[in-house]
Amino acid sequence: MTETIFLGIESSCDDTAAAVVTGDRRILSSVVSSQSDLHADFGGVVPEIAARAHAERLDLVVEQALADAGLGLDALTGVAVTAGPGLIGGVMAGVMCAKGIAAGTGLPLVGVNHLAGHALTPRLTDGIDYSYLMLLVSGGHCQFLRVDGPDAFTRLGGTIDDAPGEAFDKVAKLLALPQPGGPHVEAEAAGGDAHRISLPRPLLDRPGCDMSFSGLKTAVLRARDTLIADQGGLRAADRRDLCAAFQSAVADVLAEKSRRALALSPVPVLAVAGGVAANGEIRAALEQVATRAGARFLAPPLRLCTDNGAMIAWAGIERFRMGQRDDMTLSARPRWPLDQGAAPMLGSGKRGAKA
Repeated sequence: MTETIFLGIESSCDDTAAAVVTGDRRILSSVVSSQSDLHADFGGVVPEIAARAHAERLDLVVEQALADAGLGLDALTGVAVTAGPGLIGGVMAGVMCAKGIAAGTGLPLVGVNHLAGHALTPRLTDGIDYSYLMLLVSGGHCQFLRVDGPDAFTRLGGTIDDAPGEAFDKVAKLLALPQPGGPHVEAEAAGGDAHRISLPRPLLDRPGCDMSFSGLKTAVLRARDTLIADQGGLRAADRRDLCAAFQSAVADVLAEKSRRALALSPVPVLAVAGGVAANGEIRAALEQVATRAGARFLAPPLRLCTDNGAMIAWAGIERFRMGQRDDMTLSARPRWPLDQGAAPMLGSGKRGAKA
């Protein structure tokens, strides 16, 4: 029986990535080209800059991924690509690259939901069985998903406004920290006092698993302005304490909502994925919740928390095994909810939920 080997291509935000993964869960290569330096002066990702950078780098990262794996295109079983959701220019660049490879080689093409890539990562890293609970927590998304199959997702709750990663980035900008904000806020928080400054825990007074982080970001802004007004400026210790208080609030909200999600849908595994899953305090809080609920806690290696091609290749393999294929009509989608039957989240805009 011929071994299944997929090339995965990811370009939904500001990381251009490609990887080669096998059907028995071996990651033969994984290449990620970061655009952080291109967006650093803007305090966030600029879609037009990101799209152009993806178009310039995609062929290079694919070439490098194949070289690192020691394989040619003729050794592949298929090509998987993120087809949404994400910044439309970047998604289009990735889809067109994958279509070109598929057309030139005759390889099967499989379009993948970026969120499914994250949600199926525990299957790649640990080979766990369905069903399990996934907390997808990143710069653009935050939701609880019960995962029952490669295309079977039930949303138990999500953010009604900002995603946690976006809030981390905005708090970093408020405090004059570099971007991306998550790692820098965490580094500052390590030396801060989380109890000195009181911040809210949004929506904990309401039932259910929905979350909100926009008001928390605003509370940090007001606390910062109060300190500046009272002292005539912001000291280094103030910044550390603000970061610690903010990070603690996010961890508390995610932990309590995870506890509720496990109570609603008891499963043997609580998994977390997405860029914010790299945060140590948040991981520790979630692990404690899982232990108390009698569930196993899983978090991917840090390199697989953020956007990568390996998760897309694996999601493509799972869809391929179900007999799913795409053709040259595959289109890029800025919005693509995993749970098609769920009502749009509040604050999702006229065109519906991004996630």
